[in-house]
Amino acid sequence: MKLNRPHVLVNVAMSADGKIDCVERGGASISSATDMERVDRLRAQVDGVIVGGHTLIEGDPRLTVKSPTLRADRIARGLAENPAKIGVVSVANVRPDSRFMSFTPARRIIYTTQRTPPQQIAILQAAGAEIFILGEQRVDLTEMLGSLYDLGMRSLLVEGGGILIAAFFQLSLVDELSFYIAPRIFGGSTAPTPTDGAGFLPEQSPRLQLVSVDKFDEEGGILVHYTIDKKE
Repeated sequence: MKLNRPHVLVNVAMSADGKIDCVERGGASISSATDMERVDRLRAQVDGVIVGGHTLIEGDPRLTVKSPTLRADRIARGLAENPAKIGVVSVANVRPDSRFMSFTPARRIIYTTQRTPPQQIAILQAAGAEIFILGEQRVDLTEMLGSLYDLGMRSLLVEGGGILIAAFFQLSLVDELSFYIAPRIFGGSTAPTPTDGAGFLPEQSPRLQLVSVDKFDEEGGILVHYTIDKKE
């Protein structure tokens, strides 16, 4: 763990051809029931769960722990019932009645930029969100992780989407990566991938160290776990 930032685990469910959604971008279901239970356990283990702007606004996730047993275990360990829900979005057009905002109990934190109108910030704060403005056009992710560390968070789960994950890798802010690979093909050149954005040249691409590969469930899904080979 870095002393100045939390430990960051990226977790992604994707098709066998590397897509995290189909071309319609409607939030296609990829994980099996077994994998959703695994993700629930991951959420229960961390201090915060992070999503990017498209996932936050279009997907409107709950980001809470579903299992009553896991929530009770967190409480027994002196933790909040759910990890903090963290949104990263350049313009925070988040509805105060969205599931992200209204599905509680959970701490709700939004990192945004100066592009978000002050009146929208006031609306979200009135609905219970903590708002941090870090940047003029895009959220400064390095500063964001430092801020979360100062808030007491030592472990974070990044659940998407592809642009946010790519930005984390671009800045060497990822410590672990896990893929659930579903036995499905989505195809489509415009379908999103786990790391969208500008891409990496070969000499700049993040290097991964394989930890494990397992046939994970009866559906034929595969779970792959990596750590990140740090360049420094």
